[in-house]
Amino acid sequence: MDRAAGTVLHLHWGPLLPQTDAIALPVWSEHDNSFAGRRDGVEEYPVDGGARFGVPALEVRFADGSSPVEPTVQDISLEADGHVVVRLKDRTRPLSWDLHYRVPGDGDVLERWTEFHHTGTAAGGILLMRYASAHWPLPQRPTWRIGSVHGGWSGEGRLDRVGLPVGETVLGSRRGHTGHHANPWVTLDAGDAGEEHGEVWAVALAASGSWRFTTQRTAAGRTGVVAGEGHEGVELHLAPGSTHRTTVSLALYTDCGFGGASRAFHHHLRAHVLPHPEEIRPVLYNSWEATSFAVDEANQIALAKRAAALGAELFVLDDGWFHGRDDDRAGLGDWTPHPHRFPRGLRPLADGVHDLGMAFGLWVEPEMVNVDSDLYRRHPDWILHLPDRTATELRNQLVLDFSRPEVTDWALTWLRQTIECHSVDFLKWDFNRSFSEAAAPGPAPDVRRIHVEHARGVHHVLDRLRTEFPHLRVETCAGGGGRLDPAMLARTDQAWASDNTDAVDRLTIQHGFSQMYPAGVMSAWVTDSPNPLTGRVVPMPFRFHSAMAGVLGIGGDLTRWTETELAEAGRLVRLYKDIRPVVQQGTQFRLLAPGEGPLTAVQYLDTSGERVVVLIWRPGTAFGPSYPPLRLRGLEGEGRYRDEETGREWSGATLTGFGMPVPALPPGDCASVLVRLRRIHTRPRGTR
Repeated sequence: MDRAAGTVLHLHWGPLLPQTDAIALPVWSEHDNSFAGRRDGVEEYPVDGGARFGVPALEVRFADGSSPVEPTVQDISLEADGHVVVRLKDRTRPLSWDLHYRVPGDGDVLERWTEFHHTGTAAGGILLMRYASAHWPLPQRPTWRIGSVHGGWSGEGRLDRVGLPVGETVLGSRRGHTGHHANPWVTLDAGDAGEEHGEVWAVALAASGSWRFTTQRTAAGRTGVVAGEGHEGVELHLAPGSTHRTTVSLALYTDCGFGGASRAFHHHLRAHVLPHPEEIRPVLYNSWEATSFAVDEANQIALAKRAAALGAELFVLDDGWFHGRDDDRAGLGDWTPHPHRFPRGLRPLADGVHDLGMAFGLWVEPEMVNVDSDLYRRHPDWILHLPDRTATELRNQLVLDFSRPEVTDWALTWLRQTIECHSVDFLKWDFNRSFSEAAAPGPAPDVRRIHVEHARGVHHVLDRLRTEFPHLRVETCAGGGGRLDPAMLARTDQAWASDNTDAVDRLTIQHGFSQMYPAGVMSAWVTDSPNPLTGRVVPMPFRFHSAMAGVLGIGGDLTRWTETELAEAGRLVRLYKDIRPVVQQGTQFRLLAPGEGPLTAVQYLDTSGERVVVLIWRPGTAFGPSYPPLRLRGLEGEGRYRDEETGREWSGATLTGFGMPVPALPPGDCASVLVRLRRIHTRPRGTR
């Protein structure tokens, strides 16, 4: 390999691209013009320097104020754990960087990250202006289409696929968390891929703070994705002798369409990211929509008894349980039980919940503080702020600076005490506002590093808690799906996808969620009708069937449900417990997407191939012909499958080729049905 400055280093995506698409070092003719960057779009890790005019993965400012980088390849090694490292350095300046590549076993996902080293000893730091985890160069295609999700609070996960223009397309978050408006992943295809066919390239980022994807398509037909933490102006200071390691970027290639890409990511997250992928997530009950802030020991015990009777296995006490918390204007930061509502503390409630056979969970929001709190009065300097700027309150709260060790130490102290003293089994970890006035304390050249370092502080606290309390399980939440990425899932067990519990809206939200994340981490609740957010009236079976597509929870006011409703809910909970191993741990196939026709349908196939679950929803009625059969996926062609309700049988070839007849749906809007199929084992002919 040529090790001279300006080397075009281009590694193949390992097993992710067809061998015929491997990109060799480019050959340039004598007719190259003086206005084009020869390396733009083809370098493995482009830098700012030389005749490069594309998006850099690495951009710096040296101590003298200059920025051009001249890379040279130093070494390529295979490490003891099997991952590859490519080591580069600047030709003359005290900067080196290592590109890391890892393909975990039994999967199709390639992981990449980068480490930067200030190799000097003299005074004078280096500012990292752009410090991407990876640049992912793509093969040449006539056109490209980019896919991502967009939305907002209570409207997350709106899937969108549009043509990629020539230029730079930027997706990201400047909010200090991944955001409701987007999520750190993209797909790319040549415009001809479908759910189960066609070439798809997908890139994701394990970044829980601010992030940025820049997808560049050049006029010369080169395309690539630069993925990294931070955004413009979020600089990191590299002192002499120090190192910065980026978060991990993940990528894959498939010729099995968008569904194939999703299933590959689902497998990777289960096999290599989630802390306890083998566990079945419990049916939970959460008291928020029943009591809001007006919680006390008596009304929570009453709800717990009703929840246990329905079959709930986890009872979660939501907001309002702590000192000063009578509404959302006070109390955040003072994490001791409310003296009037829980004069005996939380332990009697926890013991009562445990006696009912349920685990006990608690809502917390450790990263936030109200101005009206003892914590703020003691430590006003702990918030994200600038001394001469007005601190902006959102939802009547401010953000604590989790990049500071004294703040994370404080959080660990009260969280430990809470878990131990109140016998807590589960935390719903919330985060209810975005950053503003986000700056690190004191004069520093990288005061905005908080957009990267805050999330790492959160990771540190969660890692410590999981180590010290192995029994503890955690749900990540940020006003719904506002902080969701592989790095958070590495430290939590499930994710709250949205504050919107409308069962019809949830079909779209959950469709977007499933593009990257598996059903076994998607928390979904059955709440009251009319829905408290949208006012929509939805029958109970539809509400349950919508929530059964993930980790089932119940959040309605059970004291207002009739005996008939409670009995029906209990039956549906029992039904969910029968299918949840298939839903939570099986392979997911999106048969019909919401909004593309009158029906939405999702299939799950268990790991043994023995059981199949199909959920079908019809949000609205319309006159028209009968529905065509649903072509199922992943079944054994010669196998036979029996409907567990009706006893009807089909061959796997029939179900995947001709399709499964759509069962009769109840009349009216918001109709749904659940189908359970089981493979039948028959004796070969001629045997007894």
